[in-house]
Amino acid sequence: MSHDALAALDRLPRIALLDNATAIHRLSRIEEQLGLARRGIRLSIKRDDVMALGGGGNKLRKLEYHLGYARDIGADTVITVGGVQSNHARLTAAAAARHGFACEMLLARMVPKEGDDYEKNGNVLLDELFGATVTLLPRGENALVHANARAEALRNEGHTVVVLPTGGSTPRGVLGYARCAREISQQEDELGLRFDRIVVPNGSSGTHAGLVAGFAALGRDPARVSAYSVLGERDATAATTLGLAREGLGLLESTADLAANEVHVDGSQLGDGYGVPTPAMKEALRLMASAEGILLDPVYSGKAFAGLLQDLRSGVVRDGEHVLFVATGGQPGLYAYREDLMG
Repeated sequence: MSHDALAALDRLPRIALLDNATAIHRLSRIEEQLGLARRGIRLSIKRDDVMALGGGGNKLRKLEYHLGYARDIGADTVITVGGVQSNHARLTAAAAARHGFACEMLLARMVPKEGDDYEKNGNVLLDELFGATVTLLPRGENALVHANARAEALRNEGHTVVVLPTGGSTPRGVLGYARCAREISQQEDELGLRFDRIVVPNGSSGTHAGLVAGFAALGRDPARVSAYSVLGERDATAATTLGLAREGLGLLESTADLAANEVHVDGSQLGDGYGVPTPAMKEALRLMASAEGILLDPVYSGKAFAGLLQDLRSGVVRDGEHVLFVATGGQPGLYAYREDLMG
């Protein structure tokens, strides 16, 4: 099927936030350290953590369509929500600054961590540098309820407001990673290869859903995407992802169908919950940093790479596979987890 299967991506309202396609390259030192050559396994990484705006990361792809919609309806203010160390909130603030929207965020205490490292460093420090109005809510408060109330108050004052949920993971946000699926497909064609397994973290499900929807529309086997849940329980996460992917296909006016067994979610890396470090995450993060000089984050890509390492060692990844790991960004979170990562 031709790339015209995703032509709707170029017609729908969008503000470009990426300068170009993100790079794909081999993780040859990790291949060597894990002895993968004798099994014919190749590891590559897609650097969605390296983008010019706001420190980069996967949420920028979703924000292209969210802010395109905001501009389309004449919005002047964007309100978003997330955890205290939300990468999505940071990138919303940066993109809003770049394109002239006022930005407010309501951050919920989703992780059992306190102290200055967690509440004032990392993404929170950057949120304020980007000019956002930041409100840290008391533990137990529902950030989206507060965001909608604030939006209503601003609308009563004559503002046009867009509210973005956690991670920007809506059917519109899914379009960003359908676009990434097209990008990966083009890179496969240019490199003369095909990835057998594409690995991502799954938090609010938008990244996974977008890739699955995009590959389904292109006829390029959506089931090769494997995700590790970092926020929710496996079955609920898979159901959310399938629903979002199908709604994304609807926006794309695609006739492609998606079956439940084409959405692969592994719940083994969640540990004690969202944002709670695990020994496997720390090992994975240190391996990537010490072997390749690449920084993963402790909440998303660290746990996903830990899952990939487990599957390489256990034989879930079969001999001869070429695996693409999508690095989704979030490095500022490292500074918020200083105490967990030292020593």
